[in-house]
Amino acid sequence: MNTLATRGIQAVMVAVLIGAATFAMMRSLPGDADYRIAAGRYGYDNVDSAAADAVREELGLGGPALPAFLSWLGDLLRLDFGTSLVSGQPVMQEIGHQLGASLALAAVAVLLSLLIGPPLGILAGLKPGGALDRALLVVSTGLKAIPQFLMALILILILSVQLRWLPAAGHGDPVHFILPALALALGLAAVNARIARDAMARISAMPFYAFAQWKGLSPRQTLLRHGLRNVSVPLLTYLGLQFVTLVEGVVVVEAIFGWPGIGHALVHAIFSRDVPMVQGTALVLGLSFVLINALIDLAVQRIDPRGQA
Repeated sequence: MNTLATRGIQAVMVAVLIGAATFAMMRSLPGDADYRIAAGRYGYDNVDSAAADAVREELGLGGPALPAFLSWLGDLLRLDFGTSLVSGQPVMQEIGHQLGASLALAAVAVLLSLLIGPPLGILAGLKPGGALDRALLVVSTGLKAIPQFLMALILILILSVQLRWLPAAGHGDPVHFILPALALALGLAAVNARIARDAMARISAMPFYAFAQWKGLSPRQTLLRHGLRNVSVPLLTYLGLQFVTLVEGVVVVEAIFGWPGIGHALVHAIFSRDVPMVQGTALVLGLSFVLINALIDLAVQRIDPRGQA
């Protein structure tokens, strides 16, 4: 209950801080917001000063900032995220459509990172200083040092442009998941591997691990019964931190691959000065981070052997 109460307080603080930050940043962006919103509605080729003036008159733009922000907070208390200035649709309806695509991509990326990183890390941790351990250190350090947008471009150049194995962009078929999910997963897998390696090396050197084998358990049985559960605790803890990296990567990677998710929508909303859409999207991402951390805290308390009676 203490964990849930703490996360609830954090959610309220996140809502206020994100709302204030996004509102201030959108107000401070250079350029004519009226023209940008009109261009988002009708296209740049069909916009003139008359269309921009009509948008300003319709939406009441350019008024005092504080009343507008307080109005947004009041709507938020009623679970009303407002209406998109560009599409005219409710923000929650827009986000609900886009969030599904982002969650699917994020889930595939996390699954790939867990399939690639921890198994290699555990094998390396069982033999610290071995050939696999040294190779894993070099590869994981290199992968982690590459920004996700650069990884996306490298994968496109190699797998799509040069080898022509995969489409460079698109959405709708399972094959379209591969490149964007890999671009997100490789960096996450690099860190997962190092965390699993360090945890496994530390656990395999403990007396209880050697005692389990002395009792007659095979190396495989010892790993399954005593190793994996202890290794999973730091991995689960890191998943919360991974979510921040994943959100940052999704925003850029979706734009590169034309993925119709929440990150792609956020970029377009910023360019179009669609303030309610930017605030709603940023708020959903922030609250998702709080929710994921709460779930991970509860899972760690459940599986951590040191927390069991």
